[in-house]
Amino acid sequence: MLTPGGMADSHYAHMQTASIPADAAVALLGMIAQGDREAFSRFYDGFAPLAFGLIRRILRDPASSEEVLQEVFWQIWREAPRYDPRRGSPEAWVVMRAKTRAIDRLRAIRRREKTFVAPADDSLTRSAEEPGENPGVAAENRGLVRSALNALPESQRRVVELAFFEGMTQSEIASRLGEPLGTVKTRARLGLERLKSLITREEPARP
Repeated sequence: MLTPGGMADSHYAHMQTASIPADAAVALLGMIAQGDREAFSRFYDGFAPLAFGLIRRILRDPASSEEVLQEVFWQIWREAPRYDPRRGSPEAWVVMRAKTRAIDRLRAIRRREKTFVAPADDSLTRSAEEPGENPGVAAENRGLVRSALNALPESQRRVVELAFFEGMTQSEIASRLGEPLGTVKTRARLGLERLKSLITREEPARP
């Protein structure tokens, strides 16, 4: 199966239509619904450029865009039996799923940044990976952040991890953990303050 990562972004920016005719795409979806992996591979090759171009325009970030693309096609694999050509073309069906997934990811990213990153200190995110850093330094900093997280009390670490790694809001975290919202807010604030302190203290000086 092909992936979009190895092709130039400009290639996708100009590919606005699928490379498979609508009737052939309908037939492929019927075969995918029966579990035909070869049909799925052909459908992916035909529609991935279209979906990726849309996702990339929404998210901008290549790595996040590729992750969402894979989520979209996993969804297509699972939902192919429910496709109804009377309700829209395969292209429209793919575009709707790609757009929905990309917007959901963008909202999660913005939620996380607004709720957790902004009130703390942007040195936390810079410490994880600064723009233009060489891979060795970036890996060192990611290890520093992970080490600092592991040093937090379990209750604080869980809240911070749900925010950063799963993009959850404080209300969602409170629901997930079965804790009062005020408790979650306090743990988030204390955890981020402690995390910042640990990173600042442990971060090696730059030459």
